[in-house]
Amino acid sequence: MTITLGDAVAALEQLFPSATAQSWDQVGLVTGDLTQPVRRVHAAVDPTLAVIEEARDLGADLLLTHHPLLLRGIHSVATTTAKGESVTSLVVGDVALYVAHTNADVADPGVNTALARACGLATWEPLVVEEGQPLGLVGDLDEGVGLSTFVGRLAERLPQAAGGIRVAGDPDGAVRRVALLGGSGDSAFDAVRASGADVYVTADLRHHPALEAREEARGGTPYLVDAGHWASESLWLEQALADLLRVLAEAGHDATTVETHVSTIRTDPWTFTVGAQPAQTEGAS
Repeated sequence: MTITLGDAVAALEQLFPSATAQSWDQVGLVTGDLTQPVRRVHAAVDPTLAVIEEARDLGADLLLTHHPLLLRGIHSVATTTAKGESVTSLVVGDVALYVAHTNADVADPGVNTALARACGLATWEPLVVEEGQPLGLVGDLDEGVGLSTFVGRLAERLPQAAGGIRVAGDPDGAVRRVALLGGSGDSAFDAVRASGADVYVTADLRHHPALEAREEARGGTPYLVDAGHWASESLWLEQALADLLRVLAEAGHDATTVETHVSTIRTDPWTFTVGAQPAQTEGAS
């Protein structure tokens, strides 16, 4: 029997319950008919125009993304705007869009557990709890390493992005306890300090919060690692697709009829950098 969008949505809801999303978030089914067949699922971090075109070219019936297309209210879906063109392209191309955002962040396995494994962690606990859900993780490496070594290993496990990885701290500083939060994380510095972490891996660190965090650390821990928003969250995609097929099979569906594909498009908005400096002692000019 053909797997329908309704079947796929039920499986995704089991993996990433909408009730676990933060109250401000917009998750779940955005476009699509629950009765339409699903034979190919495409996955990406962002539902950009290029990603939607890629999904259509590949014949995808369902596009699974981490970031919402319509997080804030809009009043038109005319193709005169990028949002409108995106919705039109999805509908005309018969591509359903499903979003798993903060509900995928808190899932296990999910966005943050994928990043935890990339950081070298085998076990972890919540970094902080908000609205009853664990946001971010913290755990210990099997053995301590220098900061530059830790970041070098992380870089090997993350997809490359133009901005690379930004680091604040002594390259030789000891790292054992790791806190992390995929995506934007400069609102969690208090929790990071309370966790006793030696390093905090996240993204989108702004100048003033990051500078203030380093001032509070007096040159010590926690060191900061800005791994990039797209890069830190893209690790989840392969796992999400594998889990979708597993849950479909457990529900009695023939998951072998569904093909999966992870987008090859880097949706990180930056294209190149100029003048980046190598590692050096913090505060040196």
